[in-house]
Amino acid sequence: MKSFDLRLYLVTDESCLVQRTLLNAVEEALDSGVTLVQYRDKSGLGKNMLRKARELKALCHRYHVPLIINDRLDIALLSGADGVHLGQNDLPVAEARKLAGNDFIIGATAHSVQEALEAEAAGADYLGCGAVFSTNTKKDTVPLGLDGLKAIREAVKIPIVGIAGITAENYPQVLAAGADGAAVVSGILGAEDIAGTVKRFLLAGHI
Repeated sequence: MKSFDLRLYLVTDESCLVQRTLLNAVEEALDSGVTLVQYRDKSGLGKNMLRKARELKALCHRYHVPLIINDRLDIALLSGADGVHLGQNDLPVAEARKLAGNDFIIGATAHSVQEALEAEAAGADYLGCGAVFSTNTKKDTVPLGLDGLKAIREAVKIPIVGIAGITAENYPQVLAAGADGAAVVSGILGAEDIAGTVKRFLLAGHI
């Protein structure tokens, strides 16, 4: 499944959940229209992550939505996920491509034009660019801002998605800066009304 749609990209964080299991929250978001899901668990143990990844893959595929695994290429390949998202300190994109093949989706994090150009040249399929706005989810990021996002858009040809602090209210600004969509964590998973929140994003982006 090489085809993917970045318009509303849900990134998981179980600490954001409000009286829901991870699977229940993701299913509510899928049913409401999110277009891509990334399973992210920075402190997860391999065995547990593999189990959850397989459960999420089955769920996402019922909605014909690809599943991306954050950082862990091994978990992505073993679970049958559709791709992996690699940060600057993870496996190099080119090395991951050798293992995963050309039909596997590989996303890469870019905090600058230089990082974006390097990831594109290495074979990344899309870029996650941020932090666009301030956020509590990632406290160690250097702000990229809308101007930085626009600069990356002008520098690369592959799709880009903005991440960090994106809400339904500022989502149109992210699209106007040239992003193909938004990656959202707590803005969706931390909402009491996940379905309503997803629909507000979709309406704000006219999708």
